[in-house]
Amino acid sequence: MAHCMTDRGTGTIAENRVRLGEEEFRELSFDVKRIYIERVLPKEKLALILEDQDSKRLARAMRPHELYWLFKEYDGPDAMDLLALASPEQCIFILDMELWKNRSFSEDKAVEYLSYILKGSEGHFLELLPHLDFNLLSLFLGRELVVAGGIGDINTDEERQTDWDHTFDDVFLIKFKNPKHAETIGPFLERICRFDNPLYVSLMESVCGEVDIESEEECYHIKSGRLADLGFPLYDEAREIYSRINPATFIPGLCKELLQAVEGTTLPRPFLTGRTFLESVILRVDSELFRMELNYLINTALVADEAHLAGMEQMRSVVERVYGYLNIALEYLSNGDETKGVEIISGELLKRLFQLGFSLVLDLKYNADKRSEPDYATGKVLSGLKTARPRFYRGLDPDGIDGYREFCEMQDVKNMAVFLRELGSSRT
Repeated sequence: MAHCMTDRGTGTIAENRVRLGEEEFRELSFDVKRIYIERVLPKEKLALILEDQDSKRLARAMRPHELYWLFKEYDGPDAMDLLALASPEQCIFILDMELWKNRSFSEDKAVEYLSYILKGSEGHFLELLPHLDFNLLSLFLGRELVVAGGIGDINTDEERQTDWDHTFDDVFLIKFKNPKHAETIGPFLERICRFDNPLYVSLMESVCGEVDIESEEECYHIKSGRLADLGFPLYDEAREIYSRINPATFIPGLCKELLQAVEGTTLPRPFLTGRTFLESVILRVDSELFRMELNYLINTALVADEAHLAGMEQMRSVVERVYGYLNIALEYLSNGDETKGVEIISGELLKRLFQLGFSLVLDLKYNADKRSEPDYATGKVLSGLKTARPRFYRGLDPDGIDGYREFCEMQDVKNMAVFLRELGSSRT
């Protein structure tokens, strides 16, 4: 579906200013509850959902990636309670995001999340079970089990002499390759054998003849297809946003086409308040199409940096980087003219603006890579710039904090350029 973004949307981005207590929230209609929780901070959102009589409906009314953001905010019991409310589609999305690093499937992560699922009710498990990818289960179990026996099979001498760990049906003999995983995989298999014996038999037969490498590649492509349908590109495609373009010759487009039909939604934190140049521009161009494009860019950056695997802090950092690079690009092109900024963001792809902002910061990295400095403070500045995703040393901020942050505005680029230039002059 292609769209030329020349019309302004009527939507607005604003944080809800009225705060309701749990009792007041319970009195609202379901539809009003949905609107309200879209605008509140994650901690309040999670508490309202978990304490409400409509908790399951509220959780399942969220888009899979929205619930995932909320899930990633917490590592404790509240996160597990939220997972227990999730629909099969939402659960599969979480597993697709968490169990893969690029093209590699993680058995340790699979065991971790399987343990979370088993802590929920049997009803939730039975609801999810038909939606689990059979090929992925075969891949996972093939790496964790040795299986012998089968319907009508006669065990060989070698199989009879093997010290098997368990059998759930007196037909298939099972040995766990990793004893530490057995306490999770065992109950999982027991439930499958009890509730869906044909599936159990098929899995056991599949594990006996599994071809690991082919299965992993097939599972990766199936998983990638599911994520693509929800607006998350392939890893190799996502990395293209970090391609350098020449800032000196960049000319913004006049009319862009959006070919990726990704659903728009409320924007991830930080909330847009109009404090930066970018946010002021966004408040003027906000529309469903714009949110669709911005969500896709954020998803792309998360995939490119595999930030979701590193935790919520890294995910926030990537969102800040997206906003920062877009802000830098707009300031660079418009010189603070908000009307011109609106024209640019309406006519040029956000991906290209992100690449421009990144390229302006990348030029600082190239400069820093040529330098070394034994002085502590200078060394810290250069170390931040030399990373794959250059970061700004907060010691140069007015508060002088010893740490790093993302580049946020064109002034950061200018200040760092002056620092590097003065560093070079001091050595001549």
